[in-house]
Amino acid sequence: MAKRMVEAASTIPHFQYGEEIDVTELLALRERLKPRAEAEGVRLTLMPFFMKAMALAVREAPILNARLNQAVDEIHYLPSVNVGMAVDSRAGLLVPNVKGVEGLSLLDIASEVARLTEAARSGKVAQEDLREGTISISNIGALGGTYAAPIINAPELAIVAIGKTQWLPRFDAEDRVVKRAIMTVTWAGDHRVIDGGTIARFCNAWKGYLEAPETMLLHLS
Repeated sequence: MAKRMVEAASTIPHFQYGEEIDVTELLALRERLKPRAEAEGVRLTLMPFFMKAMALAVREAPILNARLNQAVDEIHYLPSVNVGMAVDSRAGLLVPNVKGVEGLSLLDIASEVARLTEAARSGKVAQEDLREGTISISNIGALGGTYAAPIINAPELAIVAIGKTQWLPRFDAEDRVVKRAIMTVTWAGDHRVIDGGTIARFCNAWKGYLEAPETMLLHLS
C-alpha cells in the first residue's frame, strides 16, 4: 500500500472537487429500514446507500468507472461497478471492494460491507477482495474529519472522501431557517482522463440519489 500510494501521488495528476450533500432524508430512511435489516441479521449503515447511489450515477458518467492503460493511450470502460472502501486496519490502510454493486440489493451490499470490514480489521482479508476495484470511498467522517484530500487508489480514476455529517441551519423553500443534516464530500480525480465538468456532473447525479433516496427505487431491478 505504501508503494502504491507513493506511485499514485507522484504519477497521477490529481484534482479535487468538493460538495455538500443534504442527507436528512437519507438518515430518516435508514432509521426506518434498520429494524427490517436487523431482522435479516444485517447491520444497515449509510455505506450501502453511498455505494448503490454511486453505481447508479455511473450510468450517467461511465468514465468514472474506467481505467487508463499503462501506455496512457487507451481508456477501458469496465462493465461492473466494484466499489472499494478504505478500512483502517491493524495492518494499515486496506481497500477491499464490493463487487457488482449495480446488481446487488442494499441488504446484499450491507452484508458484504460488514464481511469485508471485519476481514480487513482482523488482517484476514482475501487478496481477491482487494483486486479489481473500480472506484473507491474513504469514510473519514466516521473518525470525525470534515474534509480530506484523498489519493486515488490506482489504477482507478477517482475516489471520494466522505466527511462527518453535521446538523446545520439552512433556508427552506419559504426562506425559513431549518435544521438539516449536511455531509461534506471531497473527490479526487485523475486529470489525465477526467475533467472538472465530468466529475461535477457525476457528483450531482450521486448527490441527487442521496438527497432523494426514494428515487433509487426507480432503477432497482
